[in-house]
Amino acid sequence: MAIEGVRMSTDASPPRWAEALLRAVLRPGDFDCVSGDLLEEYRESIRPISGQRRSDAWYVTQVMGFVARGAWFWGALFASATVARTAMDWLAPPSDFHTRAAISTYLAASVLVATGFAAAWRSRTWVAGTVSGIAATVIAGVLSVVGAGLLLAIWHDPATLAAIRGSGGLIESVTLPLVMVVPGAVLGTLGGIAGQQAGRSLR
Repeated sequence: MAIEGVRMSTDASPPRWAEALLRAVLRPGDFDCVSGDLLEEYRESIRPISGQRRSDAWYVTQVMGFVARGAWFWGALFASATVARTAMDWLAPPSDFHTRAAISTYLAASVLVATGFAAAWRSRTWVAGTVSGIAATVIAGVLSVVGAGLLLAIWHDPATLAAIRGSGGLIESVTLPLVMVVPGAVLGTLGGIAGQQAGRSLR
């Protein structure tokens, strides 16, 4: 029974989609090393004591860590632009929000395309652009909620509260980056296609 248990743990494999995702976000030269280390720990340390579900969850968590680290800079940049726009709308509200909205939209789109381009350039696959675009918007959404909360904690006088209502309300400020997930996937994919082609042309 002990031998059978060892054989089962050494033959165990994490979810294939997670391995594919890991391959998509890493440099081609890094995948074998990183994947090998994760698989060794999965089979020898995690699986024997945790079982299939918990082991798979551990592996997926490790993969998501690599995804987040690859998109962290771009997510923080996106969030910074969002929080800056929120602060301007609350503290210096314009008579017409159209210009600011257009500028922030173009800036957000540029960041997401750049996110996809950089990810695909690194991994040589456009799929990395899609993944990075989604991850960047999720990261930006979380950071933007925190940023809006800090702004509200510092400035909550009647004039600021009136400006918040006039700019679309607090809900719009904290949910806008989250609704960008689908556009983030599309724009990340476009940037990813360009990054993949650029990377291949320089081989």
